[in-house]
Amino acid sequence: MITAYLAVDGLESQLREELARGGVEIQAEHGRLFLTESPPLRAAWAANIWHDCIELPVASIGTAAKSLRDIQRNWAMYAPLHHRRAALIQEKLPHVSAKPVIFPAAAPTAPLGSWTLLAPDRLLAAACCSSPFANGEVELVEDKVGPPSRAYMKLWEALVRLRRWPQPGERCLDLGACPGGWTWVLARLGASVVAVDKAPLDPKVAAMPGVEWRGESAFGLDPASVGPVDWLFSDVICYPARLLRLVERWRATGLVRNFVCTIKFQGETDHETAQAFASLPGATVLHLHNNKHELTFLLPFGPTGQLSG
Repeated sequence: MITAYLAVDGLESQLREELARGGVEIQAEHGRLFLTESPPLRAAWAANIWHDCIELPVASIGTAAKSLRDIQRNWAMYAPLHHRRAALIQEKLPHVSAKPVIFPAAAPTAPLGSWTLLAPDRLLAAACCSSPFANGEVELVEDKVGPPSRAYMKLWEALVRLRRWPQPGERCLDLGACPGGWTWVLARLGASVVAVDKAPLDPKVAAMPGVEWRGESAFGLDPASVGPVDWLFSDVICYPARLLRLVERWRATGLVRNFVCTIKFQGETDHETAQAFASLPGATVLHLHNNKHELTFLLPFGPTGQLSG
């Protein structure tokens, strides 16, 4: 059975390295889509993973569309080649709404298959994919006025995929908060936020209700001085191994219910540490559409349903 991995645009080498480390041999490449015959791997650097792919003949535009409709309703097209022919097939499939997401909102739950034309007379399709978004791309309705930086887009997307976000009255810790993009998101949700950074927050964020700024280092902060928190957030710039030690220290205290952290890579990708994050019980590590050369670590407390990877 074929499993296909759609690489993040511009980060194809990271996915190749991750698959090789996991013992997955790439049989063929179709644009950014890597076809394999190995057992599926939870690949963080894949924008989308196509499971149990099948090949179908394309005798005509109409018969190709009917073959897909006979499997299920909702399909997303990936067409690095034969784009015009693929677009004609897609036009004959039921329309899938791809409206930008207005936060806060949970990711869709309806199955969304993916397909591509390998050749004019042959298509590859997967009814089951890891992401409910077309080609793993999440479009959000931006707020170009309120937040002090665009970092808030990462947090919005992470919480949409998690299908959970801080509720009014919950207590959040935002490490490396300056200038305050993530704190802005959390305060707008009605949560109370302890924002930690040696640099001060943007004055508009600092003045929001429920925001407390502590001018300390995220790594020197004593968990006992903070106490229990419902959420620990981190967008700190540091080497992944240092962030892992910080997360493990906070996990050991039992003071944190949910973690959302950005794993940032400086220079070479530290696949070993990324795997160490992914190996923590209950954790998910994935590349968000709004990430750059970084991954996002999610460790929620209790059942959340299937994460939207």
